[in-house]
Amino acid sequence: MPQDLLNREYEEFPAPQALAEHGPASIIAMCNQKGGVGKTTSSINIAGALSQYGRRVLLIDFDPQGAATVGLGINGNDDSIKTIYDAMFDMNLDVHECVQHTKFDNLDIIPANIDLSAAEVQLVAEMSRESILSTVIQPLVNEYDAIIIDCQPSLGLLTVNALTAATGVIIPLAAEYFALRGVALLMQSITKVKKRINPSLEVYGVLPTMFTRTLHSQEVLERTYEAFGDKLFHTVITRSIKLPDATVASTPITMFAPEHKVAKEYRAVTREIIARGIVA
Repeated sequence: MPQDLLNREYEEFPAPQALAEHGPASIIAMCNQKGGVGKTTSSINIAGALSQYGRRVLLIDFDPQGAATVGLGINGNDDSIKTIYDAMFDMNLDVHECVQHTKFDNLDIIPANIDLSAAEVQLVAEMSRESILSTVIQPLVNEYDAIIIDCQPSLGLLTVNALTAATGVIIPLAAEYFALRGVALLMQSITKVKKRINPSLEVYGVLPTMFTRTLHSQEVLERTYEAFGDKLFHTVITRSIKLPDATVASTPITMFAPEHKVAKEYRAVTREIIARGIVA
């Protein structure tokens, strides 16, 4: 049996049961203002694993870089494809027109491209500017079991929109000292949104990523546990050179290399997400 890296009692989370019916969705903001912490990778792979467990999943690419869009094989620069930017600013557009079915069962995406970079400026002049995303995605909530918002690495208005729309936040956190320091700023933003706009917003958990078997990574993990307690997921995602291969193949690693260690880790954290009741 695997050992918990913090000497907690290790929990083996069972394969989830099939659902008799679908929806309403838990809306998960994958959020960390620091780049390079495995946020998009985790969004794609948790979405993929949830879909493999029979959950209907919508991934919203909310980063102008569009990495999640490319990572699921969608060309966000195709003029015929409507993006999350269009959904937010075209008042005549039905959000269902923005949903793209991927080549994977149960997994859809609303893509993004560089157009979204203009949204930060445009949102300043909008009424109810913090809640536009929440309003836009409301017609989709009953059609999915999970809606995952892959946030951009900043604490601007786009991220505030994601936190306002979300039922909870998962914080991917690289097992590095500087990544841990930056989480305090994110927690301040989450607290402000919870107090002022979205009182039901929860921190669902902190997901350690890019873990290496070094003393430094272990110390960061211990400090994270001191700060977050049982909000820290039992599952730790290790650093792997296999993940870029899956990205190039536009396929979640849980499907690209299902027996790989990291694929097993993402399935394990997904089982934990379901067992904790974050997603039905």
